[in-house]
Amino acid sequence: MKSVKNKSLRKTLLVTYIFLLVITIIPTIYSIVVSQMHTQQYTKIITNVSTANRINSIAKNDIPSELWDIICGKKTVPDGRHDIMMIEITDGLANMLSSVKDSKSRETLEVAMRANTTLVRNINKLIERISSGSAVTQNESDLDEIRTITSLFSDIMQEFIVEEIESAYETNISIKNTSIILTILQIIITILAVLISINSFISVSGAIQKPISDMEKLSTKVANGDLTARIDIPQVDELDTLAGNLNTMTSQIDLLIQKNMEEQKNFQKAEMKALQAQITPHFLYNTFDTIVWLAEEEKTEEVVRITKAFSDFLRISLSRGHEWITIAQELDHIKNYLTIQKIRYADILNYKIDVDESLVDFKMIKLVLQPLVENAIYHGIKNKRGRGELVVSVHYADDTKTTICFTVEDNGAGFTAERLEQVRNELAKGEQDTEKLSSVYGLYNVNKKLKLYYGEQTEGLKIESEPKKGSCISFTIPCEQKAATGEEDV
Repeated sequence: MKSVKNKSLRKTLLVTYIFLLVITIIPTIYSIVVSQMHTQQYTKIITNVSTANRINSIAKNDIPSELWDIICGKKTVPDGRHDIMMIEITDGLANMLSSVKDSKSRETLEVAMRANTTLVRNINKLIERISSGSAVTQNESDLDEIRTITSLFSDIMQEFIVEEIESAYETNISIKNTSIILTILQIIITILAVLISINSFISVSGAIQKPISDMEKLSTKVANGDLTARIDIPQVDELDTLAGNLNTMTSQIDLLIQKNMEEQKNFQKAEMKALQAQITPHFLYNTFDTIVWLAEEEKTEEVVRITKAFSDFLRISLSRGHEWITIAQELDHIKNYLTIQKIRYADILNYKIDVDESLVDFKMIKLVLQPLVENAIYHGIKNKRGRGELVVSVHYADDTKTTICFTVEDNGAGFTAERLEQVRNELAKGEQDTEKLSSVYGLYNVNKKLKLYYGEQTEGLKIESEPKKGSCISFTIPCEQKAATGEEDV
């Protein structure tokens, strides 16, 4: 069987990014290199033209004038600057000759070097005659010959300057050609970048889209109860582990459900006792009645929703006999309860659950909020006119963040002052015969449970109420990460 080679999205993207980076850098490097070359050429040309103009002026004007002053007696031979001027001309020619690359310009400079040599020889000859006391007419004749040589030298320099200007023109044409080449290169690179990006997008999206679509279908099947569904491994490095984990998770869920069903059979009696202790019969009857009339009305979605909420409600109520659950599970329990009641009392009940998310993993004794919520609905909201509002809050009790405050608040009928005092007394003192607790049996049960499990760490239930304004029942418990008995989660 032919093996399928795994793809790597990271490698594909990395190769694409590197290639795009490389082809983007190429024109920049090319532009920098060519610009440096042209700049150096221009600098040499400008330097050579400037030097040629300077030594041309010295040879044509300054040297004849300096020699004439010596012949006329305005300067002595030792005071003359003709030697310095000739050295400057010679050095200038040598520097230009070392920097010029064009063969024609080099030939011109070599002719200028020979003319300069002749000029130096004639100047030295004139100086020797002047020093030996030769006649003025002879000196003037020698000076005229020197002027002829400097004029020839000046023509040669002018020819060199023209040649350098022509080199500058050629350099300018080269710059224009380089600009055209760079533009074409940029267009080609842009086209390549677009093609590579499109290819990378198609490749990566194709490698991601199908596996994710398959995973979505798998999750839908699992959510619908098909725990036999599996996903094919997509042969993509970054997704293979996820796909494998999803398959493993589905298998584990299936096994856990089967195991849970076996355990439920073993603990059926104990769970039924817990159910009877935690759930009042009238709630069961009312829920089943609601499911029946919803089914008769063919309200399938409502039937599914209330049945699922009731199933989850029972599951947390039982919780395999454990007494400690997380705050998140306790809140899920009352959410399921409120979902059922919301369907039954849609016209009179609105509710809100406000919880600090940093608290949801703390442990608490189970099923203490539901009786408080039930009390708020049956003894508060149902006895008022109009829509009732119910708010369940879970927050830190104070800035020390060592205790948690639970609050169940409604805007129902509320208690009169006398009734509120009676309820508080019954909770504080309790009764040996629970039948004498009038209508506060649920509150008494919660209060007793809090005292039993938390002892001095809680003050039990606190009740605030005003007639026709509603009631607020609250209690605080310590922050606990794990149950004292080491019991597991639901």
